[in-house]
Amino acid sequence: MQYLSSTGRNIQVFLLTFTFLFTIPTAANPIITASYNDISVAPNPGINISATHTTDFQPPGDDYYQEDFMRYGDYSYANNIKSIMFNRKGWELSPAVIDLNSPDRLILQFDDLDADFKNYSYTIIHCNALWQPTNLMEYEFIDGFYEDRINEYAFSRNTRVGFTHYSLEFPNANMRPLLSGNYILKVFVNGNRNDVVFTRRFMVFEQRVSISASVRQATNLNYRDIKQEIDFTINTSAFSIANPYRDMKVVLTQNGRWDNAIFDLQPRLVQGNQLIYDYEDGNLFMGGNEFRNFDTKSLRYRTMNVEEINPIPAGWEVILRPDRNRRFLRYTTDRDINGQFLIKTEDYQDNTLESDYAWVHFTLPHANPKSNGNVYLIGGLTGWNFTFDNRMEYNYRDSRYELKLLLKQGYYNYQYAFLEDGSSRADVSVFEGSHSITENDYTIYVYYRKPGEIHDSLIGIQHINSGI
Repeated sequence: MQYLSSTGRNIQVFLLTFTFLFTIPTAANPIITASYNDISVAPNPGINISATHTTDFQPPGDDYYQEDFMRYGDYSYANNIKSIMFNRKGWELSPAVIDLNSPDRLILQFDDLDADFKNYSYTIIHCNALWQPTNLMEYEFIDGFYEDRINEYAFSRNTRVGFTHYSLEFPNANMRPLLSGNYILKVFVNGNRNDVVFTRRFMVFEQRVSISASVRQATNLNYRDIKQEIDFTINTSAFSIANPYRDMKVVLTQNGRWDNAIFDLQPRLVQGNQLIYDYEDGNLFMGGNEFRNFDTKSLRYRTMNVEEINPIPAGWEVILRPDRNRRFLRYTTDRDINGQFLIKTEDYQDNTLESDYAWVHFTLPHANPKSNGNVYLIGGLTGWNFTFDNRMEYNYRDSRYELKLLLKQGYYNYQYAFLEDGSSRADVSVFEGSHSITENDYTIYVYYRKPGEIHDSLIGIQHINSGI
């Protein structure tokens, strides 16, 4: 399959690049156990979600920030839930995408910092190409039970911050999707579907069309130094589409972000079975910059970009070196994992149960606070979201933005982004700069709606990397 081979190459590149990060020695250490209730963030065991909902592609209004507002995207409604990972089995850096007709499985993992047992369950919701729920009945897209319990769990060991780790392999004998397309995995507690804990996107595809694509500097001279152009061609010779302008939707994403995704591109040219998407403006992304990073795989010595490591009564405190605005700096290459994170410990043997939690402090010096918007820290570590939890506060005394996040030991990528008031698309170039030669991952999704049907099928997917 074209998708599988492409994903495999990308993941192999990541794994080879970061092999040096993951040598794991063993050691012993005095143990102090603390529950989440000892940590200075108010736990929120779940949010009661009623009828209201939204997608992530509308400018957020005031109601977006209300607790009873359902978001069909990657979102956490409970402060006690941390380190959510959702990827293909065996490939930690892979997206949550599987072939409908393959034995591929997804692995969901998360920690509950209340460090007790809870009755978590899950269900799936079929969505259209724009991540809005379809009007299908559950029996039309689910084979098996319509909801199921998450039965795999274990308690942390050798950590100052106690937690319960939950995991789920999906699809499984109890539930599997019947249709291709976009899905939301919804996790809830105590059998109450309205008591939502978190949601995560995943995609199921059938490779009915082939896609050839390339990434290059923008053709438009006005953007040549700061933007990247994604040109691609869709071959429909094996899957006839009578009217691609009506029946097809194409979505482009960069590094797994959805706030800056490009939707509904129409073919610029149709030549027989070839649908050509070769634009000068419609398929452009800001090139951005290589991701910043830090390494907390060990809490016994300072590592990459770590200034201080301090034990505190309820865990650990990690002070990162102050960052700087890179907007006007020259581009330099750096190996990254394009905004993702890996859970890893070098202090003990079990990465899942013996990786501890620490309050990580971020600082970004800036002469004056930004007006007409807010500054956020984004990446996989914040679910690519823009919430109060990852919004930076301005320290007027020290003239800098500050944020602290409770994170599990590992290796993390991140960037700073500015989100203008009333906008849903963040601008990382304000603090990171933008270069057309930056290495980025792009994904092309091709959806098809058969005339007379009410759902979108995912009939093609292609991953490309600007550095390959």
